[in-house]
Amino acid sequence: MMQKVVLITGASTGLGYEASLLLAEKGYKVYATMRNLAKKDRLLEAAQAKNLELFIKELDVTISESVNKCVQEILDVEGKIDILVNNAGAGFIRTTEQASEEEIMWQFDLNLMGVIRTTKAVLPSMREQRSGHIINITSVGGLVGQPFNEFYCAAKFAVEGYTESLASYVQPHFNIKFTAIEPGGIQSEFANNALSQFQTGGGMIDDEYKPLLEKYIGGAQNRSADGIYQTSEEVANVILTSIEMEEPPVRMRTSEWSERFTQLKTQADPTGKLQQEAVAQLIK
Repeated sequence: MMQKVVLITGASTGLGYEASLLLAEKGYKVYATMRNLAKKDRLLEAAQAKNLELFIKELDVTISESVNKCVQEILDVEGKIDILVNNAGAGFIRTTEQASEEEIMWQFDLNLMGVIRTTKAVLPSMREQRSGHIINITSVGGLVGQPFNEFYCAAKFAVEGYTESLASYVQPHFNIKFTAIEPGGIQSEFANNALSQFQTGGGMIDDEYKPLLEKYIGGAQNRSADGIYQTSEEVANVILTSIEMEEPPVRMRTSEWSERFTQLKTQADPTGKLQQEAVAQLIK
């Protein structure tokens, strides 16, 4: 059987890093991509220590030329991309009143347009080969809006809708599968980066929102005791599970906590497959 080719975005740290190593270990041919190649050494060293082969390439999901160049280079060598894991993204904590339009557009450009650019680049070859699997790392924040995270949640809600829409017609007609993976909290650079972005953007502003924000940030420690946080390795294993399923779900939570947190939104159709089948009837 031919080795399956996987493209992963945002692979320098956290979930993308762990997923790259895990999939390489399981025999996939992994192209781990990152915006800043100066961060590649840690991943390369970890792969070498495990005697794994993986390929690292530059890809900035906010620049179409970078996305298209990277995808074309992989296709030139491999002739195909079987699996795309859209993992690159960033959190953002700021109220609507406080956020600048520039910050808001950065969130949508990275968390939504990044997914669209990369999907758009791989779809033609997947459609031609009549197979493929596109996995979008969203969040419980793509199902449930949360305080001070409105722009992150809005972008992730959009990715959920994008994933669901593609699954309704591209999968049944061209055999390309789509899955939104919905973690709760992940113990990784992700949360640290969101907090440092918050600090560089002016930190805690002394206004009427301040006591609410202090409660929210303070409560994060209590939430960690409640089982909200998983390791990147645990979530990477959920990605692997979805890849190896014959008929993967349209959406997939990654922990008991994330199942509980989103239950009111998901209980009628936890996997999204019922909705997918109902909407697919529109063009049967």
